[in-house]
Amino acid sequence: MATDSWAQAVDEQEAAAESIGGLQIKDKPEENGTAGTTATTTDSGSAAAKTETEGENKTTDDDDKEDKAAQSLLNKLIRNNLVNNSNQVEVLQKDPNSPLYSVKSFEELRLKPQLLQGVYGMGFNRPSKIQETALPMMLAGPPQNLIAQSQSGTGKTAAFVLAMLSHVDPDNKYPQCLCVSPTYELALQTGKVIEQMGKYYPEVKLVYAIRGNKLPRGHKLQEQIVIGTPGTMLDWCGKFRFIDPKKIKVFVLDEADVMIATQGHQDQSIRIQRMLPQTCQMLLFSATFEETVWNFAQRIVPSPNIIKLKREEETLDTIKQYYVLCNSKEEKFHALCNIYGAITIAQAMIFCHTRKTAGWLAGELSREGHQVALLSGEMQVEQRAAVIERFRDGKEKVLVTTNVCARGIDVEQVSVVINFDLPVDKDGNPDNETYLHRIGRTGRFGKRGLAINMVDSKMSMNILNRIQEHFSKYAAHVNKQWMNLVK
Repeated sequence: MATDSWAQAVDEQEAAAESIGGLQIKDKPEENGTAGTTATTTDSGSAAAKTETEGENKTTDDDDKEDKAAQSLLNKLIRNNLVNNSNQVEVLQKDPNSPLYSVKSFEELRLKPQLLQGVYGMGFNRPSKIQETALPMMLAGPPQNLIAQSQSGTGKTAAFVLAMLSHVDPDNKYPQCLCVSPTYELALQTGKVIEQMGKYYPEVKLVYAIRGNKLPRGHKLQEQIVIGTPGTMLDWCGKFRFIDPKKIKVFVLDEADVMIATQGHQDQSIRIQRMLPQTCQMLLFSATFEETVWNFAQRIVPSPNIIKLKREEETLDTIKQYYVLCNSKEEKFHALCNIYGAITIAQAMIFCHTRKTAGWLAGELSREGHQVALLSGEMQVEQRAAVIERFRDGKEKVLVTTNVCARGIDVEQVSVVINFDLPVDKDGNPDNETYLHRIGRTGRFGKRGLAINMVDSKMSMNILNRIQEHFSKYAAHVNKQWMNLVK
């Protein structure tokens, strides 16, 4: 496990990068690990490997399970600009013969002057990728229903807020738009966007349908926009009749994938939707579209237009991916130290499977003199946001984390992502999406990145191969062989 062998391998790889671009490797390296640490790379387009240490393949009590609602809130708290998303969108229209419009400027949408002023006041200079296509649909007359796939940071919230504000008649003092969010905190975040965008449109009022906002019986709301959680929104529409659902023009269901992960929310959302008139515009947004989300979306939104990210464009072409063969947790730590001694690293994110491993590794790295931040699921969302802000500001150079930090965090200085434990699902199978989100923390903002995967068993190597096979289905340019750099 000599440092110079790793350094030499990296130097040779970088020096030979151009000359081996078209090289076809005919033989795979041996899958069983050796006593020494071996560095291996995949071609840049491939998604290399997710795995766990053999002793942690099974789910344990201190696994950090991903809380989708908390993760979504965290993304909103730390987001200070739009993600530069180059993905192409796939549009499936309700009427294929209808012309498909997109816009390159907000002026083309013929917004009310006070809304245009609010948009520019929020720092939007031109529509984002999803806004270009979604806004003409959402602002069309007669109203068009929409199901859209959109991650945090793409301008999705601003898009449906603009749609709600555009459809409201401020002279009518009753609810006209409903927006349902999975949690109280996410509802407040959306409310902030409404308040910012509607800053120059004071005639339009907002109220929160959230637990704790008690209204007297018989009260009739005069606010035009109501945002809240499914249970309270259902009570306000049904049991208490604070809202006349037959007068609703726009119904927004945000974070659908988070919604169906929370018990009861799916049923409550469907019950709200059934109270609304057929003329009501239905807008549903989700970061992911597994089968369960699709089934839910199709029950909520009749005859929709659909906007999806093209799947093959979710791969990561700017990231060079390596794996390192080790035999134990301690050997993985020594390999990590060797990597730090061999290459220049601006900032690094290191992913572990459990809080226990993350805590141990952070302590060991600190003893080696590294400035380390630790992020795990037992922390409050606000605490996590503070840790990430310190890391983003460069106060710590290494962030050791569990899956709570795998999605949506953009730090321009992150040049290396290390999977200390490669991710698997609760059944021990490759977790392809988590792998994609993890290594996607490097190679941001158009820069090249490096992802290093620690492999410590035949099982890990098998999972590595299965992940590569998974992503090769979606990208024809993936080289299906591994490149062995160290003999």
